[in-house]
Amino acid sequence: MIWSMITELNQVFMGILKDVAPIVAVLLGFQMGILRRKIPHLRGVLFGLVYVVVGLTFFLFGLERALFPLGKEMARQLTDPSFLGGGPDVVLGWADYYWVYIFAFAIGFATTIAEPSLIAVALKAHEVSGGAVKASGLRIAVAIGVALSLSVGTFRIVSGTPLYMYMIVGYAIVVIQTMLAPRMIVPLAYDSGGVTTSTVTVPLVAALGLGLASNVPGRSALLDGFGLIALASLFPIITVMGYAQIGAVLAKRRQDKTTPLPCPKGDL
Repeated sequence: MIWSMITELNQVFMGILKDVAPIVAVLLGFQMGILRRKIPHLRGVLFGLVYVVVGLTFFLFGLERALFPLGKEMARQLTDPSFLGGGPDVVLGWADYYWVYIFAFAIGFATTIAEPSLIAVALKAHEVSGGAVKASGLRIAVAIGVALSLSVGTFRIVSGTPLYMYMIVGYAIVVIQTMLAPRMIVPLAYDSGGVTTSTVTVPLVAALGLGLASNVPGRSALLDGFGLIALASLFPIITVMGYAQIGAVLAKRRQDKTTPLPCPKGDL
C-alpha cells in the first residue's frame, strides 16, 4: 500500500516536472536571451520553484486520492434509490433528487469561498478601487453564482435537458446586464467567472458531475457528466453584475433621501 502510494507520488512528481519545464524555459530564455540580464534574487526564485513543484505534486496527488473519490461517492450516495425513497418498481422524477440540488448549492458556495485565486482577485479589486469594491461582497456574489450554477447544472443532468439551452439563456442575460451594469464592474465580473473555476472548485465540480451522470439512470458520464464547469464560469458573471446593479440602486436611493428638497420661491 505504502509502496504503491510512493510510486504514484513519484509519477505525479515527474509529470509536474515535465509540465513546469516549458514555463521555466520561456522565462529563462526571455530573461537571459532577450533582456540579457541576470535573474534577480536567484536563490529565492529557485526556492520558490521547488515549492511550486512540490506543492503541485502533493496537490494533484491529493486530488486523485481524496477529492475525486469523495465527489463521486457523495453523488453515488445522494442518488441511491434507497436514500431517495424509491424502489425497484418506483420511477424517480427530477423532483426526487432535491438533496442533490441542495448539496450542489452548498458545496459550490463553500468551495468558491475557499478558492485562492478568487481571494487574490477580490483583494486586488478592493485595493485598486480604493475600497469601492468590497472583497467580501465580491467573494459572496461569486460564491452565490457558482452555487446556483451547480444546482442548475445538477438539475440539467438529472432531467436530461441539453446544455446549450442554459448557455444561450445565460449569455443573453449577461449581454443585457453588460449594457446596464456600472462600467467599472463589467470587466471584473467577466474575470470573476474565470478565476472561480480553479484549483479548489474544478476538481469537486468535475467529480460531482461525472459521479452524478454515472449513477442517474439513463445518463452518460461522457455526454452528461461535463458542462458543470461551463455553468460555473457563467453564473458568477451574472451575480457579480447583479450585485453591482443592486448596490448602485441602493446608493441612489440613499442619495435621494439625503438630498434636501428645494425651497419654495419666496422662502429664505
